[in-house]
Amino acid sequence: MADASMVGLMGRVTGTIGPGLVGEVIVRVRGGAEHFLAHPASATDRIETGTVVMVVEYLPPRTVYVTAAYDS
Repeated sequence: MADASMVGLMGRVTGTIGPGLVGEVIVRVRGGAEHFLAHPASATDRIETGTVVMVVEYLPPRTVYVTAAYDS
């Protein structure tokens, strides 16, 4: 999957993401839902489980950088 097609997709955090933590998100892609290792787009952000996020960068094969899709 090309980088451009992953960027902008929405997902949900399934493992807390934050400084010093490698979290996990589930993203609907390729006709299903897949899990990706996740890092915060901003190095100081902490994103809790259940938060809806948007992919801002994709590093093949299974790593994404994300930001919260909505302000809390």
